[in-house]
Amino acid sequence: MFVTVECGTNPYRDNVQGKANELITVASLLERTGQISDAGPLDYTLEAIYDRLEQNAPRIAIVGGSPDHPAHLLDLDTVLKAAARIWQRGGVPFFFSVPVVCDATAQSCLGMSYSLQSRNAVAEIVVNQMEAHAYHGAYVIAGCDKTPLAIVAGLAHLDRVRQRRGDAPVVATFNPSHVLRGGTMPLDLVTDLELVAQRADTQGHPEVAFDLREAMKYTLLCTTDLTLQGVLTRAQHEGLVSLPERKAYERRLAIHTCDSKGGICAFNGTGNSSRHVLSALGLAHPAVELLTEPADVIHVNRVVDDLFTCINKDEYSVGHILASNFANAVRIYSATGGSTNLMMHMVAAMIYAGYDVNVWTIDQIRRNPPVPDIFDYSLTEGRDIFALAQQCRAGAVRGIETVFYELLRQGIPMDADAPTVTGQRWRQRLANTTNLSASGVTENPIILRTPRRPFSGVEVLRGNFFDTAVIKISGMTDEQIAQFDDQVGVVLFFESEEEANVGLLDVHLLDRLREHPSLTRNKLLAMAAYNHRGNHSSCDDLQRGALFNWMVREAILKVVVVISGQGPEACGMPEMLTPTQHINANRELRKLTALISDGRFSGVTYGVAAGHVTPEALNGGPIGLLETGDLLHLQLANRRIDLVDPEAFVANRLEPWSTALFDLRSGLGAERRQHILVRQRQLAATNRMHGVTDASKGVVPWAVAEEATRKYSVSSVVFSDGC
Repeated sequence: MFVTVECGTNPYRDNVQGKANELITVASLLERTGQISDAGPLDYTLEAIYDRLEQNAPRIAIVGGSPDHPAHLLDLDTVLKAAARIWQRGGVPFFFSVPVVCDATAQSCLGMSYSLQSRNAVAEIVVNQMEAHAYHGAYVIAGCDKTPLAIVAGLAHLDRVRQRRGDAPVVATFNPSHVLRGGTMPLDLVTDLELVAQRADTQGHPEVAFDLREAMKYTLLCTTDLTLQGVLTRAQHEGLVSLPERKAYERRLAIHTCDSKGGICAFNGTGNSSRHVLSALGLAHPAVELLTEPADVIHVNRVVDDLFTCINKDEYSVGHILASNFANAVRIYSATGGSTNLMMHMVAAMIYAGYDVNVWTIDQIRRNPPVPDIFDYSLTEGRDIFALAQQCRAGAVRGIETVFYELLRQGIPMDADAPTVTGQRWRQRLANTTNLSASGVTENPIILRTPRRPFSGVEVLRGNFFDTAVIKISGMTDEQIAQFDDQVGVVLFFESEEEANVGLLDVHLLDRLREHPSLTRNKLLAMAAYNHRGNHSSCDDLQRGALFNWMVREAILKVVVVISGQGPEACGMPEMLTPTQHINANRELRKLTALISDGRFSGVTYGVAAGHVTPEALNGGPIGLLETGDLLHLQLANRRIDLVDPEAFVANRLEPWSTALFDLRSGLGAERRQHILVRQRQLAATNRMHGVTDASKGVVPWAVAEEATRKYSVSSVVFSDGC
């Protein structure tokens, strides 16, 4: 009665070596399932394992992560539960792990330059292991950040290769790790930090006091620790705390941050955005989509049972489910205010599956029609992803199924006929309307029935000094959009993130900018006239220093922090989370500052931050030719950022800079490129990203991109190779 895989290829039937080697690995895994008291006894022998391999029983690899990442601390329990059920259903379970980079651990150091590269490495590892050992499918324990989409990419790529040569379709199901409960700051630490804030008030540093109290409102997470570290560093520079005191505060914060059971951090960063996207792609089973504890036997059994209904069915292969649900995923990703990182990861997964897409494909889907904001997430008001998981576990809402339903109700064209790993189409899953509506949560809802505003997601930008960039519009308030739209800002240039992190914590940063020789009085007057729309007569008689101070005080001055040399080929495209946290944890800088980089941005990015700029500085991108004092026209409504002609601007004409930067600053560009190459040599040669596409095409190996010949359109997914 057990299902077998319907394909002519079976290395285990045709070669005795595999049956000789793998019997003991399967038996060892099944023996350990006895550690699970409620899994029930398993009837297995080496002979039975041999026979199943010979008969082409489904060989399912359980894919886990590395336990040096909090999301994978308790993987082994889930592995053993899944192995038991796979055997009970007539399959043959195997287990392997992939490395998982913790971006919080790697943040602000060279480790972050290895993070994005690990996505492509994991995709390659998955294909390698699945092919070398001839596994038919996978039960994936999906952890944090880029790794879940890396595994999707690898499995989808393998699915295409297998089907092209006539093998059985690759099936897979994803079990996301549970949500990590945020920490609680001890009362004695709250008291001590409040004393620091009071000291700042009495010693003439109200901005430090304000920023410290604001940071203390957040759920205690690793990102909160980073924010507090930045504020306390400024407090140290002002003489409010000593270095030993600051380090003692950091120690007390760190040891109260993470729950001992691990999981994916509760903020709506790339880890949870990946969770939402996996579910929206139809690849994560709803039984395990949002858990507050690791999956129990009942949950795992449901997931495995439904996976077995998908075996031998082309329409439920990984590649087919991915492509069929891509538009659904883009819309849900946008509606939930997903991480900027996912722009690259979703594009990459589709390219690995063989589809010719880029960030403009996502942009087209998101804007036609515009996707509303129906996700009211907050780390200061008790609406983090752990709270959402609690609402789902209580039966008040159904997670991404609720988001899907509410978008349908808002008239967004979701494809209800797309397949999912339950062995059902979305239409069948939504036919049961129990607790489906967002109205099931009456207190502090996160998924909304009435949109907060009619747009959300990540915008794709153009400019006269770059081809593409992205900006997380969902990470900006309406007030911020209004404050920065159609404004001219002065560039504050940094050649690297290291320089930026030091500079942005400099308590005299604005003083140094005020004294910069390029920021003339005439340039400041022109900025005041344009940004304040003529209401600047009170400043006409002010001298340069006083004029600058007045513009800062009135938030008329706009500063555009530019961090270049951070692209994928330069140094692995690290996240610029730390610079954005330093800006947003500074009350004065936050109202003045936008940020642009050819590096990546994190899921917790808040404010005006445009990243993923192409082409990157190393490859001749003009972002690497900008200088402190240059002027940029921020046009959020028009989705543009342009370099402004400074002479015309001083003469009250807003014109793009027509002078070719390559000619004007060719020497500077060559010098900075050498600096990038010197920094690049600090990375292991084996892990540098060479021969990859740019950020608009997902930063995938060219060998993968060249095979992406399938055409994709939102209205009709084309599955032919199109060669």
